[in-house]
Amino acid sequence: MRVVIQDNYEKMCLWAANYIAKRIKEHNAGPEKDRPFVLGLPTGSSPIGVYRELARMNKAGELSFANVVTFNMDEYLGLPHEHDQSYWYFMHDNFFNHLVDMKPENINILNGMTTDPVKECADYEAKIASYGGIDLFMGGIGVDGHIAFNEPFTSLASRTGLRNLTTDTRIVNSRFFGNDPEKVPSLALSVGVGTVTDSKEVLILINGHNKARALAATVEGSMSHKWTCSALQMHNGAIIACDEAACGELTVDTYKYFLDIEKKERL
Repeated sequence: MRVVIQDNYEKMCLWAANYIAKRIKEHNAGPEKDRPFVLGLPTGSSPIGVYRELARMNKAGELSFANVVTFNMDEYLGLPHEHDQSYWYFMHDNFFNHLVDMKPENINILNGMTTDPVKECADYEAKIASYGGIDLFMGGIGVDGHIAFNEPFTSLASRTGLRNLTTDTRIVNSRFFGNDPEKVPSLALSVGVGTVTDSKEVLILINGHNKARALAATVEGSMSHKWTCSALQMHNGAIIACDEAACGELTVDTYKYFLDIEKKERL
């Protein structure tokens, strides 16, 4: 596991955006350039700065998304696209609508209005597989360490499926629903932990003091389905990009180790 510690949220987002851009450019210049680069994407507050920088690069002609296919992590069950808290709406409002060459047919987001969640999720897994898997999956984690909507005690081998949201998650997300947890959907469609860890690379963003315990569990804790983020310990291409504020629960030796290693690393 690689842990990249940046001074603040802005620098963390800049590092992550540059890393993603580098991977896309390398793919498009490499032997597999005839197939698309497959990018997994999250919602939430953590990736907004990354999306802003990637969109800036795209508008400036520094990075093309013409050969990129995206798969989003999750979607609330029962929210239509036009609902301002649907993840379809979030992604278009914060990212896709700001790209000049992203092809709409290359955007994949789980359908929250499906009448057959089981089929929707199975089809999603099949479509990911049809592209040969995901090249890089960017994600964030919750304060309890959950990846996508894979709450604590979700199987670390789980695939895309229907998820029950915990009371804690609904309370945290209620800030987007008028601070009323009852307005937050209780069910969601989500890629599984196994879906994420099957990706060639996984880049997880962790920022803020409220995520400090989750970062420590991801990096230093035992692998356990109590902290679904800990599954990243078994992934050979896992990268954590974090800010200083999120490092408060790491031991001093761990913190110093990753700072020392990154002095020798370059994008």
